[in-house]
Amino acid sequence: MQTFPVVGRWFAKGDKNTRLAALSLWMLLAAATWAGPAVAAPTLLVMGDSLSAAYGIERESGWVQLLDERLTDEVEVINASISGETTSGGVTRLPELLRQHQPDIVLLELGGNDGLRGLPPQQMRANLARMIEASQQAGARVLLLGIRIPPNYGQAYADAFSRVYRTLAERHDVPLVPFILDGIALDDTLMQDDGIHPTAEAQPQVLDNVWPALEKLLPKRAIAEAKLPKN
Repeated sequence: MQTFPVVGRWFAKGDKNTRLAALSLWMLLAAATWAGPAVAAPTLLVMGDSLSAAYGIERESGWVQLLDERLTDEVEVINASISGETTSGGVTRLPELLRQHQPDIVLLELGGNDGLRGLPPQQMRANLARMIEASQQAGARVLLLGIRIPPNYGQAYADAFSRVYRTLAERHDVPLVPFILDGIALDDTLMQDDGIHPTAEAQPQVLDNVWPALEKLLPKRAIAEAKLPKN
């Protein structure tokens, strides 16, 4: 136990009031010592495409902004999502973002544009693997956010595409949200006219799809209890 010599001399030589003051001061100093250094609030980095960049709606309505509002003010949420981004673009941009922001958690929501362009799933898998590994090597935990391709791309391609996310999650031991648009994609009232992007009204559901897996990665102090969804 650390001692405080000056306080001890006051306690030994002073009158009753002095000893009480010295004791109080000693307790404050000891508490500060035992508490240790304050732990910085986490930084979250969202690497996504138009689904996370609030395409076609006000940015303030997007699920990433809603996530920011659900967390305490000390938590920093960096939204590095770009509409049209592919995994190739993401793997190019990520190293500098990791260096600049030093995130504690990285949310990877990429691959949809690879699928829409019919790019090989093996290429997508390799790019996502590099991003997961780079994030982990930088000391960040990773949450993988999956997407699915419409069946008109062919069942074989759609199955291979979805399998990429499951394979990566198992291989790199990272949590996975299998389908970020679960409960949304097949509801025309929650999708924009292009049939690809969710409406502003769907954004709370997108966040609710992400939240259970993300919550497990967050320290309790990062969550604003008053803003949690009501069951």
